Amino acid sequence: MPQLFHRRSNTLVRMGLVLAVLVAVATGVALDRLQRAPWVTRQGEQPAQPVSFSHRHHVQGMGVQCQYCHVSVEKSSYAGIPSTRICMNCHLQMWPNAAQLEPVRQSWMSGKSIPWVRVNDLPDFVSFDHSVHVNKGVGCVTCHGQVDQMNATSAQYSLQMEWCLDCHRNPAKNLRPASEVYNMAWRGPSESRPVWCAVGDEMSGMPTAESVNCTVSDPLARAVLNATLTTPSSMNGGRVLVAVPTYEKFTSQDELGRFLVNHYKIRNTQDLMSCEVCHR
Repeated sequence: MPQLFHRRSNTLVRMGLVLAVLVAVATGVALDRLQRAPWVTRQGEQPAQPVSFSHRHHVQGMGVQCQYCHVSVEKSSYAGIPSTRICMNCHLQMWPNAAQLEPVRQSWMSGKSIPWVRVNDLPDFVSFDHSVHVNKGVGCVTCHGQVDQMNATSAQYSLQMEWCLDCHRNPAKNLRPASEVYNMAWRGPSESRPVWCAVGDEMSGMPTAESVNCTVSDPLARAVLNATLTTPSSMNGGRVLVAVPTYEKFTSQDELGRFLVNHYKIRNTQDLMSCEVCHR
């Protein structure tokens, strides 16, 4: 009886199975890389806007604070797109006839909103609260990058779930004093640039971050100097008595972050990692 299969058939089948596995693995890796690629996440993309708006000019050049335009960032889950009225507060007097501001003037007169293109856009199934993050000491630059240096605004990070979870697993690395939330140049403490923090009384209705006071200058030396300048040397036998709150010195972001996690009353890692935090 003639042989139905060639003697090399087993080898070919084995090679085919190995090749199929390799193709499946390569396809999985390629798709994994693709969904993290800027082409999908739009990271670094600068969408064309109806009005050429430069954060660098307004923030770094003119000194406009983030909260002036994004008025609801500390109170609402939504940071808020500035209304035309906010723009016209300045541009009724500054560049009132500039051609590039014509869409702004048309919006002002017609009452129709300017159709801005969103740069950082999360999926509809994700619940993100700006006010919680801002009031817990997460700086704007942590999620949005150095906006004060951008002429055309772009997404600096992927904002994918793994990126969020990286912070939620260790929030200490991104926490800062409440007074530095809007400081784009904040770099955290170091041996050559320490930070001192003291905890005050918590006030009802105020974010827990407001109870922590931090400074980049030695509070004891500063208090003694101020008292010396204002207190006659004859008082108390020439001695200056100064009451200074108990400040703790930090020389690394890790130390400061753990301190702030405790006093800001950040939820523990297990709670932060719960799916219900983002998916409601």
